[in-house]
Amino acid sequence: MSSPPSSASSDAGSSSLPSTAATTAPSSPKLGSSTLAGLPLPFYPPTLAQLDGLISSTCPDPLPTQYPPLPSADGRPRETDATSNGTPDEWIPRDEALVRLTGKWPFNVEAPLPDLWAQGFLTPTRLFYVRNHGIVPRVTQAEAASWTLDISGLVARPCTLTLADLIDPAKFQTVTLPVTLVCAGNRRKEQNVVAKSLGFSWGPAGLSTALFTGVYLADVLDYVRPRAIGKLGEEGYRRPEHVIFEGAEDLPNGKYGTSQRLRWARQKEKGMLLAWAMNGEALEPDHGFPLRLVVPGQIGGRSVKWLKRIEISDKESQHHLHFWDNKVLPTTLTAEQARDERDWWYDPKYIINDLNVNSAIAHPAHDATIVCPAAPPSPDTPAPTYTVEGYVYAGGGRRVTRVEVTLDEGTTWSLADITYPEDQYRAVPFEGKVWGSLDLTERDECFCWAFWKIEIPLEKLKEAGSVAVRGMDESLALQPRDMYWNPTGMMNNWWFRVVLHRSTNDAGETILRAEHPTMPGLQPGGWMERLKESGLDPLKPSFAAPAPGEAVVDAPPAAAKPRVVMTKPGVTRKITMAEVEAHNKEDEPWFVVHGEVYDGAGFLADHPGGSESITLVAGEDATDDFMAIHSIDAKLRLADFHIGTLVSSDTLTPSAIATSAPATSAEPDPVFLSAKKWKSSKLVSIDLVNHDSRLYRFALEHDAQPLGLPVGQHVYARLRRKAGEAATDAADDALHKTPLVADGSGAGELVQRAYTPVSREGAKGFLDLLVKIYFRTPAYPEGGRMTLGFEELQVGDTVDFKGPLGSFEWLGHGTCKWRGVERKVKHLGMICGGSGITPILQVLRGVLHDPLDTTPQVHILNANRTESDILLRSELDALAALAGPDRMQMHLVLSQPPGDWPADARGRIGREHIEKCMPPASEDALVLMCAPPALQDMACEHLKELGWDVPRQVVIF
Repeated sequence: MSSPPSSASSDAGSSSLPSTAATTAPSSPKLGSSTLAGLPLPFYPPTLAQLDGLISSTCPDPLPTQYPPLPSADGRPRETDATSNGTPDEWIPRDEALVRLTGKWPFNVEAPLPDLWAQGFLTPTRLFYVRNHGIVPRVTQAEAASWTLDISGLVARPCTLTLADLIDPAKFQTVTLPVTLVCAGNRRKEQNVVAKSLGFSWGPAGLSTALFTGVYLADVLDYVRPRAIGKLGEEGYRRPEHVIFEGAEDLPNGKYGTSQRLRWARQKEKGMLLAWAMNGEALEPDHGFPLRLVVPGQIGGRSVKWLKRIEISDKESQHHLHFWDNKVLPTTLTAEQARDERDWWYDPKYIINDLNVNSAIAHPAHDATIVCPAAPPSPDTPAPTYTVEGYVYAGGGRRVTRVEVTLDEGTTWSLADITYPEDQYRAVPFEGKVWGSLDLTERDECFCWAFWKIEIPLEKLKEAGSVAVRGMDESLALQPRDMYWNPTGMMNNWWFRVVLHRSTNDAGETILRAEHPTMPGLQPGGWMERLKESGLDPLKPSFAAPAPGEAVVDAPPAAAKPRVVMTKPGVTRKITMAEVEAHNKEDEPWFVVHGEVYDGAGFLADHPGGSESITLVAGEDATDDFMAIHSIDAKLRLADFHIGTLVSSDTLTPSAIATSAPATSAEPDPVFLSAKKWKSSKLVSIDLVNHDSRLYRFALEHDAQPLGLPVGQHVYARLRRKAGEAATDAADDALHKTPLVADGSGAGELVQRAYTPVSREGAKGFLDLLVKIYFRTPAYPEGGRMTLGFEELQVGDTVDFKGPLGSFEWLGHGTCKWRGVERKVKHLGMICGGSGITPILQVLRGVLHDPLDTTPQVHILNANRTESDILLRSELDALAALAGPDRMQMHLVLSQPPGDWPADARGRIGREHIEKCMPPASEDALVLMCAPPALQDMACEHLKELGWDVPRQVVIF
């Protein structure tokens, strides 16, 4: 190959770059050596090179001393982190300091803001934020050596370029640019506190900066020469308008891809790069090794990783996530509306490209303390100050022109000093073997974050209730005071506010403790959550400072949480327990929580757990049940149904709150389960099923006592932690969508949730539960609250049960009852993931063990990570053998399969699996599903596309 021809060359199509007589280029060397045409080149990720015992590259050319220093290699991870064990990405070395935002997998992380800030302008790769949608492509050294980029569509020269072609300076100019990448979800946690959006909870560190090395996209486009097809005004005319990019990763809805307007992509001023290096070293796997797109000034989702294909088209990208991500939809929509109403996602008005102006406060950090002297300084002594500082950025290459700080909630503002480390590259151009051209001397565009700071006298700071910051860019776009909540939670850029809590020590000094708005991911903390838990509106914060001369009151301990307000103002009705018990009705269920009376009738149709979750406690004191299960949002919403206060029937004074102790009686009940009272059961055995799953057997009141569980229904299990700590059990919630957040913490905490027993129909004398344990990890230091409670159990301990509950029941003879309506079923589809097999197995047994009806056919789609994660497989295989292939078809899909696993059963469940494995939609067909929310949502979407009436034909346990 030789260099690209001049613009005078022929437009004839070609599958590779043609030679020209004017240029004699060296032959393309084989990638995998440490040099390219004799030039040092980083070509293999340093962390993987360490693991493989290889030398990945020579030392990069020293940069001018006027430039910001390169990040140190100190602390570079040399081993895979424990949290990734058992995931498809467990081969990748990662820094355990990163805050995981989506559990163990996929890998979505940011650095703690103090750690990111401490690194300065350039971010070391180990702390660079990561947004992954699925499995990271595992590219070996040999595969990198043969990596190709296909360019096609409306071009004169469609071609396939190798990575060596791009890197060879004889063919394309190598350039380096400093670029700050920012996730569109940066600061989303603040929006999620107000109302849950469709995205996970980024904190304020969803951004990072690096020197990216590659070639201008504009140069590559100039070579392939976009062109129109046909004649203007005639049928079939197509004009190139968009550049579509596609990565190598396999996702449930196809490849990740997005697009840019061609006019933007052809402008070098936009700085779009096809990059292979960060900070002088090869891209790491999480950042797109060996090749990625980098789009400065735009949201991170436009910078496609593991780049494999470019297409020039007259249409924008048709990739699923190009439409169903990276949008700011109207604030008038709820997240549920946005999920259900497809047209919003295809409206081009709501797409995000350029970043908006945004800023945050890094110092003082969350929970940092500032000590203010007891006495003011003498006239001859300089007044002590504190430096408040942070970052600011803008989009589209626009320069930030001012940053303002307020100590009085916006009444007055002070200008902060801004430094632009990016400008240090403008002073001196540089040319290097590894870097190519690093020359910003004639570039006005700003693609990086800037730093601001302001010195505030301590005397003034200790009089403030908060510190807030806002930025403005050169277009005069200004960060707003008020949040624009939107269903995706993206582009959140209202003022960043830090609250200052005051207390005094024994020396009379004032101690200021800083409280940031939120903490990223599932980490608790922040004034927004505190306000919401107090029943206040976090969208309208007010942090008034003490009036002059007012005494400073010690702030409450950080761990103290005010009681959630669950009552309605102005409600004064007095209600006796006899009245509550009289409303033990399915259509008018009253219940008591903390001595207050509620009418649940208005929420029967909308309760996520089904109406049975309310009617089970009708006429009762439901304090323990309600507080153990429900989230803060649910507790706050309870106020809408408040109708009065419980009083004693004789004195009309508030009654003591009763706790629902498990029932005891001299004579056992005919059937163990009761929908109205808790029943205790003793643990008699624990069997280890696999590395994280246990089978618990509980004894009933006597050996011949029936359990009393209809096929397809569930039970509530309740226990007291032996050493429990309040935490959000995100993994448990994934199956049942029931947030487990309690008010209290510590030993003896009461926890409960719904489970489907795996006891066989007609079981007597025992109850069997299959429980997947969610252990503690660095990302989830508390682990699964309920499941760890089970892990603490020993033989002889007791657990309380109540039930049955559920809106679905398999009656037999090919008949089910769902939501009170009986229907005949000839075809049953079943979709599950992990421990979601338990309700599926229960129904499967009821269908296949029915001697009076062999009509219903079942189709099972069971998703797991590894083969060892397939629960109850021996029984599933036995049922398949019993039924035969004409009646039962079982499809096991693994995201991390062994080498001999069928090719069509690898990866994550997608439309192709559902279309192949589920029965066709028909009036006598039904789909049962128990799986994580992401899989449920995806499956429902595809079932709808395949003709299923989802509300009528899909049962979600």
